[in-house]
Amino acid sequence: MGEVAALRQLVGEVQELWDLYGANSHPLPRWYLLDFEHGSIKDDHCRARTGYNSELLKIMEANQSPPRKRSRRDKNREKAPNSNSTEEMQQEIWSEFPGDLFETVVARLPVAAIFRFRTVCRNWYSMLGSESFSQQYSEVPQRLPWFYTITHENASNNVAMYDPSLKKWHHPSVPLAPAKIIIPVASAGGLVCLLDLSHRNFYICNPLTQSLKEIPRRSVQAWSRVAVGMVMNGGTSNEGYKVMWLGNDGNYEVYDSMKNMWSCPGTFPPSFKLPLALNFRSQPVAVGSMLYFMCAEPEGVLSYDVSTGIWRQFVIPLPLHLTDHTLAEFQGRVMLVGLLCKNAATCVCIWELQKMTLLWKEVDRMPNIWCLEFYGKHMKMTCLGNSGLLMLSLKAKRMNRLVTYNLLNKEWQKVPDCMLPCSRKKQWIACGTAFGPCPSALA
Repeated sequence: MGEVAALRQLVGEVQELWDLYGANSHPLPRWYLLDFEHGSIKDDHCRARTGYNSELLKIMEANQSPPRKRSRRDKNREKAPNSNSTEEMQQEIWSEFPGDLFETVVARLPVAAIFRFRTVCRNWYSMLGSESFSQQYSEVPQRLPWFYTITHENASNNVAMYDPSLKKWHHPSVPLAPAKIIIPVASAGGLVCLLDLSHRNFYICNPLTQSLKEIPRRSVQAWSRVAVGMVMNGGTSNEGYKVMWLGNDGNYEVYDSMKNMWSCPGTFPPSFKLPLALNFRSQPVAVGSMLYFMCAEPEGVLSYDVSTGIWRQFVIPLPLHLTDHTLAEFQGRVMLVGLLCKNAATCVCIWELQKMTLLWKEVDRMPNIWCLEFYGKHMKMTCLGNSGLLMLSLKAKRMNRLVTYNLLNKEWQKVPDCMLPCSRKKQWIACGTAFGPCPSALA
């Protein structure tokens, strides 16, 4: 039976060669093979089986040529006459497409797709910076925030941005002199506030468009560490924003982008104990026009309303066995994220501030199977984002983990390693902040 199979394969190959290179003027007889096992005749060209009489074997279609396969070129030629009319019809449709509807559609595309549109033509590029598109984009339901981070090798200002929706790292260039080392300290409305190591020079940038603006130096020239917060005046950056810094000595100033100047709206309340012992590892969080700062002594929170200039202090005891911790915000509520370390066990927990009792109530914690990896290790935690979606950098000796936590659906996810393009070297995240991606935000 092996010979029959080999013969069948040979006939099939000959038939295929004839289909490809045979001439129309020389028809090839149809081949038939005997199937001794099933008592049927097998047509090797059309792969069909028909019953037969063992006494009569006739080739009925000896003078008929086999059907030829149509090539792709022939199929394309059949479609060619209609292609021009289709293109003309599309041009007529798109030429009459309403501009405002077009902006509505583009505003709802993924951020990465919107930036690919910029390369199509000048009109589309200028559209992203228009006020009408900015208004359309602001009406779209809020997207997941991105994360603007500085890698550990920051001698040349290596920047990495993480898109959680695509779980992808982007590596843009920063339009600053290589000698300047700046760190992200706050964000609002798609803009990120950057501060240099002297803690005196501030910059505002849109990480997506790489636009950058250096704002005037603060009037206090002495080197001192400061906590920085940022709020929007309205719904978009076109209505302006405010940046505020606060030092342990009680000095503070507020920058108004509409006036392009720093000012001190009032005096620090004398009832507040100085120095403040601010927790600089915790970025201030914004709820409307209110900024919240975390203090270490006494344990609690300071709040400042940039619209009214009113200060408030809340003494709130921290949970037991809490080490690294930072403030967060979710839908107008003040949250707390921290490491609980007891004996050799370590776990990340989430708390919500109860307004009536001014106590922290635990609402979630990292899955136990993840926490087992930290057992017996001296862990350090840094929170890179504090609004809606958190990115936590968990470090120990020879270990660095990045995870995100969605405050809405209480979902924990691991973040892929950050590596430079065309390189397999893993980048260590030094610091960062979350920002809402907005192509039309102006610094």
